[in-house]
Amino acid sequence: MQSHAFEAAEGGCTCRTVRYSIKNRPLFVHCCHCRWCQRETGTAFALNALIETDRIEVTAGSPDLVLTPSNSGKGQKIARCPHCHVAVWSHYMGAGDKLAFLRVGTLDNPDRLPPDIHIFTESKQPWVHLPPGAVAVPEYYSSKEHWPAESLERRKALFG
Repeated sequence: MQSHAFEAAEGGCTCRTVRYSIKNRPLFVHCCHCRWCQRETGTAFALNALIETDRIEVTAGSPDLVLTPSNSGKGQKIARCPHCHVAVWSHYMGAGDKLAFLRVGTLDNPDRLPPDIHIFTESKQPWVHLPPGAVAVPEYYSSKEHWPAESLERRKALFG
């Protein structure tokens, strides 16, 4: 995770009906290679920036929250544009509505948030090659082991 000051970032759906901004660095960015994310996104992985929901400012439109199944069986709410149906973030039931899994690809400049970790690499597509030195784990990870101290404090403030 980069240590310099974070400049606000903006993003939104493809048709630009739903627009948002984030003013804070996400808690953590993970690239998930699980088969569920592969199916859900229609591609090799999902790139999610975990951030407190109240730190996402919707600046245009209003996403629809669509309840969908999840690998955990608890379900998730996906915030989608009501017109083009692009997913802009999710709320997994394990974390509730306080934490959003922001789709990095919906940012205007997604290259600003590279993954801090690659997860579920045991099921990644064999043709996906991780960069040398990338932090990677076969399944999920322990936030206590991998998140920066500041992010752990923010999570504690969020959930107690």
